[in-house]
Amino acid sequence: SCAGIVRMKHRGEILSIRDFGAVGDGKTLNTKAFRAAIFRIQKLRRRHGTLLYIPSGVWLTGSFNLTSHMTLFLAKNAVIKASQDTNAWPVIDPLPSYGRGRERPGGRYISFIHGDGLEDVIITGENGTIDGQGQVWWNMWRDGSLKYTRGNLVEIMNSKDVLISNIVLLNSPFWNVHPVYCSNVVIRGLTILAPADSPNTDGIDPDSSSNVCIEDCYINNGDDMIAIKSGWDEYGIAYGRPSSNIIIRRVTGTTGFSGIAFGSETSGGIRDILVENVSIFNSGTGIRLKTNAGRGGIIQNITISDIYLENVRIAIKFTGDTGDHPDSQYNPQALPIVTKIAVKNVRGKNIHSVGSMDGLERSPFLDICLANINLQGTDSWQCSAVEGASVGVYPQPCPQL
Repeated sequence: SCAGIVRMKHRGEILSIRDFGAVGDGKTLNTKAFRAAIFRIQKLRRRHGTLLYIPSGVWLTGSFNLTSHMTLFLAKNAVIKASQDTNAWPVIDPLPSYGRGRERPGGRYISFIHGDGLEDVIITGENGTIDGQGQVWWNMWRDGSLKYTRGNLVEIMNSKDVLISNIVLLNSPFWNVHPVYCSNVVIRGLTILAPADSPNTDGIDPDSSSNVCIEDCYINNGDDMIAIKSGWDEYGIAYGRPSSNIIIRRVTGTTGFSGIAFGSETSGGIRDILVENVSIFNSGTGIRLKTNAGRGGIIQNITISDIYLENVRIAIKFTGDTGDHPDSQYNPQALPIVTKIAVKNVRGKNIHSVGSMDGLERSPFLDICLANINLQGTDSWQCSAVEGASVGVYPQPCPQL
């Protein structure tokens, strides 16, 4: 386990959301109570922080911001449920590494649970639930009435020492957990659920963040289970913050898209990643890397091992040309570099295609190794614009990259 990156802390000071007049009947709107409780924690400034206790019940609320040195604790059978009044969700600036909202130009709706510039923040409990009630947002996306990019369920940005564990995340409007511009983040023991047709409900998306550990999670959603990102085209290049030193292990799930994805937003670079002991069922793609001309960024030093796939359409797919730009100002000469990637010990059954690797002719994939790949029911491997002596499907271990 890499849980020692951020340890669970004992908070001597405990406040209950009931202390602030909240009612857990699923009907009463408790936004003022949540905001008042967190304002109190901020003002208390306890040396070891303060725990905000959410008892069993259904606690309806609008979006709220966390503060430093706090624990948000959801008791057994506690549900924090997002209000479906979309007009009450504030619109905030786009991320500087994206330059605009991911779905729409301009700003973006704030996340349901949000934090910016924080330190020592814990969200945990006894498998209580955070329910984004995303259906109204999904419908707005489908019918074209969405004015701004949808908010995530939980977003922590510009922060350090963050722990999210032992909760259920349900029906996110957009991405579920989005640590962005963060360091020292542990995400452990989450259950993330959304319908298979829910648009863009990524499970966990570490973005331009370092020293991140994701362990022991179950994800069944409408988009990538886990996607590592680092900025979008010229905005991500200018911001220049990579995602690095990330460990993903003991994750299981199902998605119509990708189990473990890199990109497509890779402009700040992605490096030093370990993915191991992952099981993916009934999904579109097992391991996916996607970037593009105009992205820039270096994707390197990635090890993916001990992967089990079952009923997966494409086992492994790396693509250097995925399209999808924020605007027309990107530089088509900003080519990504993809190098030193090892994929080994992959087994599975009922796999339609072992996959493909299609780099850019002007920037081929370099030093890609696939070793001990044992997939039943696959067709042939497709490969283009890939260079390096270690390319291939080998029975022996990958050479040192």
